[in-house]
Amino acid sequence: MKKLTSNILLLTAAMIWGCAFVAQRAGMAYVGPWTFTCLRSLIGGITLLILSPVFRKSGIAGQNADTQTLWKGGLLCGLVLTCASMSQQAGIQYTTAGKAGFITALYVIIVPLFSIIIGKKVSSRIWIPVFLALTGFWLMSIREGFTLGKGDGLVLISALLYAVHILVIDHFSPLVNGVSMSCIQFFVAGILCFVPMLVFEHPQISSIMAAAVPILYAGVLSSGIAYTFQILGQRGAEPAVATLLLSLESVFSLLAGFLLLHEQLAVRELIGCVLVFAAILLAQMPEKEK
Repeated sequence: MKKLTSNILLLTAAMIWGCAFVAQRAGMAYVGPWTFTCLRSLIGGITLLILSPVFRKSGIAGQNADTQTLWKGGLLCGLVLTCASMSQQAGIQYTTAGKAGFITALYVIIVPLFSIIIGKKVSSRIWIPVFLALTGFWLMSIREGFTLGKGDGLVLISALLYAVHILVIDHFSPLVNGVSMSCIQFFVAGILCFVPMLVFEHPQISSIMAAAVPILYAGVLSSGIAYTFQILGQRGAEPAVATLLLSLESVFSLLAGFLLLHEQLAVRELIGCVLVFAAILLAQMPEKEK
């Protein structure tokens, strides 16, 4: 029963994150990327701050570290998260929510490649998923004349940055209270976006109110609730099952884009999505013991 509950929580988190691509795209009709990212990050930080007593009582937040390490991790994560979120938010203006979900999910492939660069041991089987992912991305995003769409290119940059973000979290998470570090990173991202928001976009209260539902969805549900579900779910789920369920985020983004935004993909793009998803699944399969 515990495993079933954990799997439901992880599946729900994946669904929330997949639908968040629709919220991000819908919000861009009213506010700019700096404004959307700033507000969703601050709301995400506040949400986790409110939920932090629950984490403390359940003992799942992680160990407390010295203040210097906690703030170092939070600031660094917040800086990388800002760059990743802004690239994704800017790119989603020019592509579909479904494609953005699958391109972002390429971080699953990129993380082990970056791990090789920093000297970590990675299974040789990773090259098959890499080939499938590159083929799928080419089918989804490369146009005639071998040009890359502006939106797809920006979302690909965000996938690279999210891979860096994961590696930074991987380094600091065993050393600090994970919820506290996440709160810090969200507030850092919100603060870093605040001045550019005022300088470049001059947001109006009326525009923010018009985008209130997408912003609240991305801040409360995607950043706060889904993060909580991920931590709770991973406690009782097998690692391979957990990563598989969370990777369904890309599938949910495609379905949400089709159902809510009536987005259509060409056959070539759909085949590319299938190949990327297959690459994600292969990359997460545990290596057989010899």
